[in-house]
Amino acid sequence: MSQAKKCDVTPTLRLVFWETTVACNLHCRHCRRLETGKDSAQFDLNTREAKQIIKDIAELGRPVLVLSGGEPLLHPEIFDIISYAREYAIPLALATNGTLIDSSIARRIKDSGVKRVAVSLDGATAEVNDSFRGLEGTFQKAVSGITNLVNLGVSTQINFTVARHNVHQMAKMFALAVQLGVDALHLFMLVPVGCGLEIAPQEMLSPEEYEESLIRFYELSVQHQNVLETRATCAPHYYRIVSQRSGRLSERNTQRTRGIPAGNSELIRFTRGCLAGISVCFISHRGLVFPCGYLPVTAGDLKQQSLKDIWEHSEVFRRLRDYSLLKGKCRECPFVELCGGCRARAYAHSGDYLDAEPFCTYQP
Repeated sequence: MSQAKKCDVTPTLRLVFWETTVACNLHCRHCRRLETGKDSAQFDLNTREAKQIIKDIAELGRPVLVLSGGEPLLHPEIFDIISYAREYAIPLALATNGTLIDSSIARRIKDSGVKRVAVSLDGATAEVNDSFRGLEGTFQKAVSGITNLVNLGVSTQINFTVARHNVHQMAKMFALAVQLGVDALHLFMLVPVGCGLEIAPQEMLSPEEYEESLIRFYELSVQHQNVLETRATCAPHYYRIVSQRSGRLSERNTQRTRGIPAGNSELIRFTRGCLAGISVCFISHRGLVFPCGYLPVTAGDLKQQSLKDIWEHSEVFRRLRDYSLLKGKCRECPFVELCGGCRARAYAHSGDYLDAEPFCTYQP
């Protein structure tokens, strides 16, 4: 059995995702939310609350702050929020569907000091992307937005959520990313939550298909390592695949190694698979704190506690950091500290976020 262990000290918070608003101009079939739009957006945090969150984040060592949604560019004060965060020297990224980024918005983003913009595309062609995103013309608008950013020298990445409808387009997505001149391509594996729960029966890949698609993503990443930064998200067993395929880690020494060495290659920028509650957290538009945007288990409420207090003392986070509490084959796996299994997918499958990752084929 793997000697999985807990974190003895509070780990450093490195990445905060903040759902600035739930307002959105699209109706994506896999959205992690069931409700969007102006009615729900009325519960978005006000300016005073938003500024307090920024102060809280700065107090925790200035982790990277990803401003997301909904569609963050629909937030009426999004550039004021960006400006305020910049006063605290917080590194900023923007996660958007890209459809609203005309040349003037691209210039505002460039001038705002945002370090990177992540634009979501769920297909390498208009037909595949638009059917999943719920609005015709979405693909072309997003590509135009990406082009406007790249032309201004804004670091841009494509986020690509893989499911049954588009898994066959992975190679085409790499080709499109190179063609558009983006810096990075990040693959996301569908998590059954929100709207994703409703489409899971027809869109979720089988564990075997997940394994095949992650192997394919690794192979394509190696091929494009000199032109694209790549990363797999919500697919922690990808780290096991990378270690097995690259030969950099063995099953025997993963118990002592917390990550893959950095290098100018396809290897990952973070230290392990599932980072929820370990070096990542998610803030909802109402100020609730979660381990990640796909795990609907509340760790705290910023209207009642500081982010520092939640990060250091939340029982949910404490349990996620104690690898010895994991169940099933994840607890026994020699790759547990490298992978950890997707806690959100485990929760969706059994209602227990410490349960075994249900979409991993590896048997310890």
